[in-house]
Amino acid sequence: MSLLLIALVSLLSCIAQLCQKQAANLGRRRGNIHLTGWIALSLLLLGLAMLLWLWVLRLVPVSVAYPMLSINFVLVAIAAQVIWQESYTLRQWLGTLAIVAGVALMGSHL
Repeated sequence: MSLLLIALVSLLSCIAQLCQKQAANLGRRRGNIHLTGWIALSLLLLGLAMLLWLWVLRLVPVSVAYPMLSINFVLVAIAAQVIWQESYTLRQWLGTLAIVAGVALMGSHL
């Protein structure tokens, strides 16, 4: 259950950060009026993630839970590559694999 909640917090945070990137992209091309919806969605998702995170902290020691949020770096990087075709170097892939390995080690304690 705890692992699922941490994964959900990471997913919500990832989507919120992607909304921020989308707002930045639209704002640069079309003006500030298109920013509002993406920013509002981002804030809503971040707020929900924070509430779930508080629940996680009741169940899991912070020394275990917090490092597991680093999976968010992986999710954002992969999503950016898929959505906006951002380039990803071999060094970045190796770093991503290192993060995944670390999260797997931390998660094995739950």
